[in-house]
Amino acid sequence: MYALLLRLLAPFVPKAAAWVAGRHGLLARVEQALANDPTPRLWVHCASLGEFEQGRPLIEGLRRQYPDHKIVLTFFSPSGYEVRKNWPGADYVFYLPLDTATNARRFVAVVRPRLAIFVKYEFWYYYLRELRQQRIPAVVVAAIFRPTQVFFRPWGGFFRQILAQLSHIFTQNEASAELLRGLGLTRVSVAGDTRFDTVAATALAPARPLPLAEAFVADGAPTLIAGSIWPEDLPTLAPLLRKHARTMRFIVAPHEVSEAHLREVEAALPGLTVRYSRATPATVAEARLLLIDNVGLLSQLYRFGRFAYVGGAFGAGLHNTLEAAAFGLPVFFGPRYERFQEAVALVALGCAFPVRSAAQLETAFDRLFYNEEARLKVQDISLDYVHQHAGATARILSQLSGIKQQLSPTKAGGSEL
Repeated sequence: MYALLLRLLAPFVPKAAAWVAGRHGLLARVEQALANDPTPRLWVHCASLGEFEQGRPLIEGLRRQYPDHKIVLTFFSPSGYEVRKNWPGADYVFYLPLDTATNARRFVAVVRPRLAIFVKYEFWYYYLRELRQQRIPAVVVAAIFRPTQVFFRPWGGFFRQILAQLSHIFTQNEASAELLRGLGLTRVSVAGDTRFDTVAATALAPARPLPLAEAFVADGAPTLIAGSIWPEDLPTLAPLLRKHARTMRFIVAPHEVSEAHLREVEAALPGLTVRYSRATPATVAEARLLLIDNVGLLSQLYRFGRFAYVGGAFGAGLHNTLEAAAFGLPVFFGPRYERFQEAVALVALGCAFPVRSAAQLETAFDRLFYNEEARLKVQDISLDYVHQHAGATARILSQLSGIKQQLSPTKAGGSEL
């Protein structure tokens, strides 16, 4: 039904069209790509780009820990696959075929992974069943669970069976682990959130050259980075942009880079906005708002900021606040943030500020904009928070080393963790 719905939507929705096109002849392409490669393989699956960033430090760690294995990376969503299909950290990158018994049997047979890793929320019944039948260890990393999820409902028996197929579950926090133990699941460990490792590494790594962004902030004016902005964020954000149009600079990265949304952002500061793809060092120097009209730059752009606004919390859900916190930026966002434990923690520490209106944003922002001592205090607390919570990747890799024997090229699969 899901596949049929996307085929019906494909002529009208670009993402649905990409999802359908990407799966046309997919299994044949996978078989052709892997047919003559006898190298043992590890399989990592991510739903989309956000889960990829969460799993990225683990993939890089696996590369170091098992250099004689190749890595097969799969995505469910076009927003992940299209951005990372040429990522050099994986040997093969594919869409994940739809979760059916036939697809799972055929895909697992051709990939023949020694280990399968699913990031955060990916619980596919037929794939996990097939991996278990083939005695291939399957783990979920960076998982987070809440009492309201279907696994913990009286009618959630089928979904609890899915969890039981896993060899091990690495959770982000103790509350999630306790929920799983309450279901009788014992192969559970609290490892933490691998995103802390990603953002900490990004903040400490040598800066990627971004000449246009560097030219944009060259005058030293305070800069606000607005990341993953949705149309629902603009009524709250736009008045702040207009108020500080002459005293600040703004880098705005919409979540969707559709033409309609780009024009909405441009309307906030008409005549003072330049699109990244059309900019030159001369035009960015004259602009007050640099509009990012491509995907993949945001995590690198936070280093140019003094403040951050993260989108999504006026709609379906808040986006990644840790990328900004890793650079010590005070973070502002909308009211729907309670499901995101890192946002809750940053708010409790006084480093993040949820707002419900443009007036609330102005008040919260001005407290720090006009008080450098307070802003620097937020910076120090944010940096400490990120670095204190790093290390999940090392903890997971340490436990995965316990199945090193199963990863031997002489074995086709392995027992449970």
